[in-house]
Amino acid sequence: MIPLRESMILKNEFAIVAVALDRSANGDRLMLKDIRTGKISYFDPLELESLVWSSHKDLTDLLDPSKTRWIHEVDDLES
Repeated sequence: MIPLRESMILKNEFAIVAVALDRSANGDRLMLKDIRTGKISYFDPLELESLVWSSHKDLTDLLDPSKTRWIHEVDDLES
C-alpha cells in the first residue's frame, strides 16, 4: 500500500480520487488513486503540462467511461 502523504480527496457525483505528491521516483510526480477501484497512476510534470495545454475537446474520449473504465466490470460479473 502506498502511503498518501500530502494527499487530498477530490470527489463529485461521478468520481472520487486521492491526489498526492510522490517523491519516491527520480523526481516529483503526481499520484492519482481511484478510491472506488484502487487503481493508481503517476503523472510527471511533462504529462501534467500536456493536460494544461489540452482542450476539453481533446479529452472527450478519455472522459467517456464506457471506452475504458467499465469494460472489465462485465467480464468480472460473468466469471
